[in-house]
Amino acid sequence: MTFEEFQFDSKLQEGLVSMGYEKPTPIQEQAIPLILKKQDLIACAQTGTGKTAAYLLPIINNIIHSDHRHLNTLVIAPTRELAQQIDQQVEGFAYFTGVSSIPIYGGGDGAVWDQQKKALEAGVDLMIATPGRLIAQLASGVIDLKYVQHLVLDEADRMLDMGFHDDIIRIIKNLPEKRQTLLFSATMPQRIRLLANRILKSPSEINIAISKPADGITQEAYLVHDEQKEKLLTRLLKDTEFSSVIIFASTKEKVKHLGRVLPKLGLPSKAIHSDLEQIERENILREFKNKQLKFLIGTDVLSRGIDVEGIDLVLNYDVPPDPEDYIHRVGRTARAENTGKAVTFINPHDQRRFHHIERLIGNEINKVSLPGDLGPSFQYAPEAKPKSLAKRKPNNHKRPFKKR
Repeated sequence: MTFEEFQFDSKLQEGLVSMGYEKPTPIQEQAIPLILKKQDLIACAQTGTGKTAAYLLPIINNIIHSDHRHLNTLVIAPTRELAQQIDQQVEGFAYFTGVSSIPIYGGGDGAVWDQQKKALEAGVDLMIATPGRLIAQLASGVIDLKYVQHLVLDEADRMLDMGFHDDIIRIIKNLPEKRQTLLFSATMPQRIRLLANRILKSPSEINIAISKPADGITQEAYLVHDEQKEKLLTRLLKDTEFSSVIIFASTKEKVKHLGRVLPKLGLPSKAIHSDLEQIERENILREFKNKQLKFLIGTDVLSRGIDVEGIDLVLNYDVPPDPEDYIHRVGRTARAENTGKAVTFINPHDQRRFHHIERLIGNEINKVSLPGDLGPSFQYAPEAKPKSLAKRKPNNHKRPFKKR
């Protein structure tokens, strides 16, 4: 199948050709016809499958043929980075169509707020917003949502993980009852089902490769003690032939530490975290996208909010706390049918957690031996209880009776 079979407007098709889009991915092939028919949709698809284009393309096509131009579409995303990337894709797809968009997110100064307000007052067709900043703009009276025809919740599971459920419901109360609602999520836990039942009307449903890393990802793991991690990381990064690498750590403190240590070892890397100003984060991501920066360090928020082509290696400095987060982390590589590699460091405490990941993906990941000069590793025994949790054996030995 090709994109021409969707019979998009010629201006939109011209944008697709200029961006090199030829064949739709499975999620695009299934979702686009349903969205063009203006059906509500709940779609479960792993990261990197092309879901953003799956909803943007038919929506842009509908906007082109709309009789009245106003704020037609609202896309809600969990992070500012994802909102920016969705906006960038709109700019590419809609380049020849005249369809306009704006990202609305927090983290900037007063000038950013004023810029967003002026753009909204001038009028846009499509708005991509994070929940908190959108509620703030609604309170200011600048945004009028009464004409919105399409609502998209992107990364819905992540938004609920971040505590945005009540914000989402509050925003939806400002929307017209008659609208098309599209919910996209990488996972489908019960709380997503409950939300979908509340806000969608007779939705169609699509499930694409739930909770499985892409076939093009080579997955490996090292069994390491915490004191060995930094040396192993340095060894792998210095010996690697990869040109674009993301390193995930479990805490902001570790991210900042690695961001200080690695450059001193001659590894061109930068850490991205919430303590940086918005402009600093944007500059770092731009450097990474433009291949001016080889190594990028971040937490799991980055795994949901970055869309960069050509990432060769994802390195998990820590096992992620949630098995689903592993899917999102490693999904940063092998995108768009490319290949890539994912490496995870497992310490003794995280064995069970990693075993849950293996059970989720239905595959045992290859454990690679440590280089000999880094010291001994340990035996992978995820089913064994940690010593601190093991029950103490009862002491049944009675003290001998001593005569006085």
